[in-house]
Amino acid sequence: MKALAAAALALGLAGSPAVAQSTGGPVAGGPVAPGRFDFYVLALSWSPGFCATGGDAKAREQCAAGSGIGFTVHGLWPQFDHGFPSDCGSAERSPSRQALATVAGVYPDEGLARYEWRKHGTCTGLSPTDYFGAVRRARDAVAVPAAFSKPTQDQTWAPVDVARTFAAANPGLRTDEMAVTCRGGDLEEVRICFAKDLRSFVPCPEVARASCRAPGIDVPPVR
Repeated sequence: MKALAAAALALGLAGSPAVAQSTGGPVAGGPVAPGRFDFYVLALSWSPGFCATGGDAKAREQCAAGSGIGFTVHGLWPQFDHGFPSDCGSAERSPSRQALATVAGVYPDEGLARYEWRKHGTCTGLSPTDYFGAVRRARDAVAVPAAFSKPTQDQTWAPVDVARTFAAANPGLRTDEMAVTCRGGDLEEVRICFAKDLRSFVPCPEVARASCRAPGIDVPPVR
């Protein structure tokens, strides 16, 4: 995938995690110091859904036949109980090549990793290397259910059943600690809420309310 911020735009989430309106924290418009947030959201994008809803033109390698990509990391977002911080740092803290190398294969492309650092990583209070280490730890802590490993046929799922399947595959994870989102009738993302130390899942009512309300969503097969 070669798109940079366009990848996030195509997902409909370039400006924010899209689960709140304010980027000012608990007090809208107020200053937010890096490291001040309540929990993390790990957003796992269903690549075939992204490709089926406009990603083909922007991410030719990711969406090419034979890519075999299912769930991939969209981002690890610091979040408030209400609202979220964003764009907390300066360009002077751009991630080094060494830092980016630590998340090779975690994001679908390096451009998205850079974008996510600028938009969300700078709000964590971590260095680029430590932030990307946190991204990898969060991703490694989530088991993708077997039904979503490499499906070869188009399927229809109720969003709640996707959530329940993830909960069953991950001890300690409950359906009120995640959201299943859709776009254009297709599965878009599974968003899972972690404590700040990434050692446990946490309830996140505002995130959970962003779950898809459709009775059924299409789950395209991997390419």
